[in-house]
Amino acid sequence: MLLIQDLLVSDALIEEQFVCHLDKCKGACCWLGDFGAPLESDEIKLLREILPVLKPYLEKEGLERIEEVGVTQYFEERNFHGTALRENGACVFLSYGKSGVAKCGIERAWEDGVIEWKKPVSCHLYPVRVRKVPEMHFEALNYDDWSICKDACTLGKSLKVPLYIFVREAIERKYGKEFWNELDEVARDLMHKTDRDDLDVAE
Repeated sequence: MLLIQDLLVSDALIEEQFVCHLDKCKGACCWLGDFGAPLESDEIKLLREILPVLKPYLEKEGLERIEEVGVTQYFEERNFHGTALRENGACVFLSYGKSGVAKCGIERAWEDGVIEWKKPVSCHLYPVRVRKVPEMHFEALNYDDWSICKDACTLGKSLKVPLYIFVREAIERKYGKEFWNELDEVARDLMHKTDRDDLDVAE
């Protein structure tokens, strides 16, 4: 683990390579799994406020579930509030495009300029997850290694894109440019050292 400012950052963010490959996975992270996307308290409030303008971007099943349970659910096993899920486990904000790729209805509304908020930051960061232990003032960035993203790992390796660079926009959004710049500097030093070590071994 690396300590950047006051956050712990998993080495995997630097060591792993990753680029989402939606043509392959079809956005499976939006419709597979047991938990909704973790939400900050201000995001929950915002979702409730913008729900009326989001409705045209959501599917019937999602809207019906929102009517039943609201925009969020509490997931006791993980101790967080997240986006509500349909009965089949898909996110209530998911919508399918003509190609069968799952797309976030919130992000579609943002792309159309209807709202100024792109989507929950936890979705934006994925496959990076934030682990918090408030009573210990502890927060860490970890890599959620999930088999459905194997094609993203393959694409990332072919393009040589480290995970932390893939999620740069989301990291800057949540922690600021100064934090990302520090992370980038540390990462480049480590990668340069690894290259030197590999060269020494080869010699």
